[in-house]
Amino acid sequence: MEETQNDNPLEFSSRIDLSRLQQAVEKIKHELGKVIVGQHEMLEMLIVSILSDGHTLIEGVPGVAKTMTAKLLAKTLDVEFSRIQFTPDLMPSDILGTSVFNVKSSEFDFKKGPVFSNIILIDEINRSPAKTQAALFEVMEERQITIDGIKYDMPPPFLVFATQNPIEQEGTYALPEAQLDRFLFKINVPYPKLEEEIHILEQAHSREDKDMMDVIEPVLSASEIAEYQQTIKKIRVEPHLLKYIASIIDNTRNNSNLYLGASPRASLAIMNTSKALAAMNGRDFVTPDDIKRVAPSVLRHRMLLTPEREMEGITTDKVVQQIIETIEIPR
Repeated sequence: MEETQNDNPLEFSSRIDLSRLQQAVEKIKHELGKVIVGQHEMLEMLIVSILSDGHTLIEGVPGVAKTMTAKLLAKTLDVEFSRIQFTPDLMPSDILGTSVFNVKSSEFDFKKGPVFSNIILIDEINRSPAKTQAALFEVMEERQITIDGIKYDMPPPFLVFATQNPIEQEGTYALPEAQLDRFLFKINVPYPKLEEEIHILEQAHSREDKDMMDVIEPVLSASEIAEYQQTIKKIRVEPHLLKYIASIIDNTRNNSNLYLGASPRASLAIMNTSKALAAMNGRDFVTPDDIKRVAPSVLRHRMLLTPEREMEGITTDKVVQQIIETIEIPR
């Protein structure tokens, strides 16, 4: 018996039943496909972020369905949803809540802000100054907020989807590196292809005045999300793949193209998201391809280019690709 186990060290086919998780993912994609045309990469990475219990920053030019996709995805989940439009005059108390004096009891009562929900959509997160953005630090990292010395825990699941435009505009503020690092993913949303644009027009024409939100049905409950998030943690990652992840991150810290490399939080993010991607593909073990697939979304917002490379038009995505090509893939 020992001989058989040694001959098949990577035999995991019966370890975890992933059929229900895969079915749930396909149902979510089916529901979103009723409205969203194309954008397969964005949809897949958003689902990965839910299974990995991480927040996502979505960047794209105006009009490419960033906000709509986040709203529709939230509707496929049978949980509470809250949307916050960030503006230059938004205050931290507008997000977290504030203490209000109760005349009857002669005491202060805490009135919860919109952040007390399961799925939080922050629209145009770079429209508010650093003081307001900093209000999200604790809640995004620890799933709790502290007001007047009292701790309030967020009900699980707690996920933040934030959108921003990549082009420089008046009244925008760069997100602090500490806040960017709290986002599991940064997803870049491109323009649709010609065929997809035609499909968008045909779909909008045939829909007439029907509300897009009405065609989406809830697929996952809060308890099912928690169950699948626990399942993801059981996915196998071989030691040589852990070393592969660490080597990628270490390279970002010693790369001549970069002024700032990735933190250990990035290592954990690549490991957890590659587990989720493996599970979505019916595997209970991670492969190098899973790691290579999630690495750009995990790293692109966690690294800073040197001024010289930035002037040359080099992007963090190009640097990530160079790093992946440089490091030997474990066999």
